Amino acid sequence: MNFQARQQKLRDHLATTQFDALLVSHLPNIRYLCGFTGSSGLLLVEESGSVFFTDVRYDTQAHAEVKSAKVVIARQAVLSAAAERIASLRGKKAIAIEADHVTVSDRKRLNDLLPSRLRLRNASSLVERARMVKDEDELALIKNAVNLGAKLFDRALEVIRPGVKESDVAAEMEYAARRAGAEEMSFPTIIASGARSALPHGRASDKPIKPGGFVVCDFGVILGGYCSDQTRTVWVGGVSPGAPQDARTAYEAVLEAQLAAIAAVRPGVRLGEVDGAARKVLRKRGLGRYFTHSTGHGVGLEIHEAPRVAAGQKTVLQSGMVITVEPGVYFPGKWGIRIEDMVTVTARGGEVLTPTRKDFLAISE
Repeated sequence: MNFQARQQKLRDHLATTQFDALLVSHLPNIRYLCGFTGSSGLLLVEESGSVFFTDVRYDTQAHAEVKSAKVVIARQAVLSAAAERIASLRGKKAIAIEADHVTVSDRKRLNDLLPSRLRLRNASSLVERARMVKDEDELALIKNAVNLGAKLFDRALEVIRPGVKESDVAAEMEYAARRAGAEEMSFPTIIASGARSALPHGRASDKPIKPGGFVVCDFGVILGGYCSDQTRTVWVGGVSPGAPQDARTAYEAVLEAQLAAIAAVRPGVRLGEVDGAARKVLRKRGLGRYFTHSTGHGVGLEIHEAPRVAAGQKTVLQSGMVITVEPGVYFPGKWGIRIEDMVTVTARGGEVLTPTRKDFLAISE
């Protein structure tokens, strides 16, 4: 990872603003800028360089991980150490803080610690905007995570049967993930069957899977710090797994919507247009009102990060962005369907990273 280039890009941007320095507090942003993976730290990015502050627990780790920044091990509160450094800056007036990530109490503490000549200013998403476009190192790590995560669906297909609890399916998938080298899951695994499949975020419960319904499997892993995310939906039958025609028709409509949205992915396209491509298909199929969430989101160091793939979003796609495309339809009290892939934007269009099949699958006993 070229941490020096990332920090310099941020400095170049700060030079065009009213900010004299930026205090980075959001841990994923700190990791992106200097490589630190611990749970306590602050990074001060100045015109002349960067300083990273952490506590004594991370002395060895910080010196091993942090790149392109001076490491300061605080013998007091980390925020106090950062404030002491900021107070020593000469000719500086406006210090930017990450408004979306600083608590009210921490902002007050910082204000109280700084001299009156220094003013705190809210900065929103400065680092997050840079993180939207992945470099080659990041893309390689994301692809590794996607490929590992995709293998979990094979395990799910081995386990999903009538009578098996949703939580048991999730446990088998998560165990397989850790054995394969995953650091952790990207989020609590969603295994939602029957009427619960109509809950877009129906986490795995102790409910046994019953025959005659869909099972939504939404899962992902973290590998090398980067997340994967995918969803597949399968039909679970009894002795005869044949699904009713309305279930097959709805599934094919969601798949068509997903393929239409993926086809819309290319540099220069607004994210609202990608969302609109999926919704157009579902409206045409008479299912538009059953699609109740956005079409996707960015993925990287965080499972949900910028950009957002939703109606009205004017952010323009650029090569190197990685998004999910995940339309779905949900019939309360009946069942739901969602199909999700991770897609990277290339000069040629959208490249689907997820290798898993997504044709209609029916599982019998």
